[in-house]
Amino acid sequence: MRTSSTLLAGLFFLVTLPTTAAVTCESLSSLKLPDGSITSAQTVAAGTFKLPGARGEQNGAVKNLPAFCRVAATLTPTSDSDIKIEVWLPISNWNRKYQAVGNGGWAGSISYPEMMEALQRGYATSSTDTGHTGATGSFAMGHPEKLIDFGYRAVHEMTVKSKSIIKEYYGSAPQYSYWNGCSTGGRQGLREAQRFPGDFDGIIAGAAANPRTRLASWELWVGQATLKDSESYIPKSKYPMVHQAVIAQCDETDGLKDGLIQDPRQCRFDPKVLLCKAEDGPTCLTAPQVRAATQVMGTPKNSKTGEEIYPGLEPGTELGWSVMAGGPRPFSTAVDQFKYVVYKDPNWDWHNFDIERDVVLADKTDNDTINVPPDLKGFKERGGKLLMYHGWSDPNVAPRASINFYNTAVDKLGGPAKNENWIRLFMEPGMGHCRGGEGPNTFDTVTALEQWVEQKKAPDQMIASHSTNGKVDRTRPLCPYPQIATYKGSGSIDDAANFQCKVNAH
Repeated sequence: MRTSSTLLAGLFFLVTLPTTAAVTCESLSSLKLPDGSITSAQTVAAGTFKLPGARGEQNGAVKNLPAFCRVAATLTPTSDSDIKIEVWLPISNWNRKYQAVGNGGWAGSISYPEMMEALQRGYATSSTDTGHTGATGSFAMGHPEKLIDFGYRAVHEMTVKSKSIIKEYYGSAPQYSYWNGCSTGGRQGLREAQRFPGDFDGIIAGAAANPRTRLASWELWVGQATLKDSESYIPKSKYPMVHQAVIAQCDETDGLKDGLIQDPRQCRFDPKVLLCKAEDGPTCLTAPQVRAATQVMGTPKNSKTGEEIYPGLEPGTELGWSVMAGGPRPFSTAVDQFKYVVYKDPNWDWHNFDIERDVVLADKTDNDTINVPPDLKGFKERGGKLLMYHGWSDPNVAPRASINFYNTAVDKLGGPAKNENWIRLFMEPGMGHCRGGEGPNTFDTVTALEQWVEQKKAPDQMIASHSTNGKVDRTRPLCPYPQIATYKGSGSIDDAANFQCKVNAH
């Protein structure tokens, strides 16, 4: 039977009709939430939103934000919980989807910039401070329920309550629900997939800070290499020199001289080649500095068993060493982990840290709360899609941590070939922590995940770009691990069209 053009036009109208509210924004203030309460609900006119705090007031309103309903709530799943969330609802043109966004470090605040990006795409979106205020771990000491809130409960509670607020406002639930997070947000995404597989249809988990106890142990170990002894300290002015030496040796391991190391695991760089032949100078490393650089670039292992405690930094990360090795103290997130969670002593001294001894205690302390095991069977069986990514030049979270998680997760479920329809990992040459770096580092994970979930079109590649002064000067395909972008042999090496995704033959 043929469908009339009139009926087709009507169907088209229904599909494209802008989605508007079923109730007023302000009326949401009276909505009852189990184990929580809405503290405010107000309409924000287009182009008038200002980021909270002095910095937001200084920068003025965000002009390109559409009008939205801004809902704030406090959730109290336990007597010691104080979880703040915000839910933003487009006044019109809602895409009928929900995107929750993740945090960084110890969280402690709402992720407004990430919410703004989601809102601009037409999403209803939400974020949480995970149950405390401030970017330190001091909240955890003496408050085990707050640590659980930070570990996983706040995100789950936010997700459940956000969906109910969305349904109340629009009169219908979101057709699709997504998570988008990097670093701590990446770990939060993995935890959602592992512990609450029904919360999201698709999850973006970038540079996941996981397993957190091992990550913190490694971060302190790296910091000690340069900060425990003043003679071992490597001034930041020497980082570019070390980096150029690494690039000079390892750039062409993939057969292409482009200033990037496609797979740093193929690079074997020994800092001893930079040892000063006479006095210290800007183009060499002293003997103590060589020993420190060797540890910074190394992988901590148990001296008795040979077990890898945590994967190390990769060659190519040298420009970012200041994060953990630049001083004057080791990475504060890691120090707080041992101060407030492991030893529960605010006076704990990082100088006394011993990785082999302390990692054993760390693994026994709230392991199930803040670490995510690679057991994703429930998420797979529900039909969820997990898109992981990690920059090879990440100086904050060792890139191979994501590879290890991915490999173990798929091996548990029959190997990569049997699981590529629901989980994929993309490694980015030259990209730093979540963004930035010398390599192509801007790419659209959201659209890739949408197409995967909604159209069953798995991402065979994502095109990434690098820009200088706002102008794109290089594009490359990002490939599903273990494939890498391989030059076809002709054309510009700055054009993604001249590359294909292939498994490295090395």
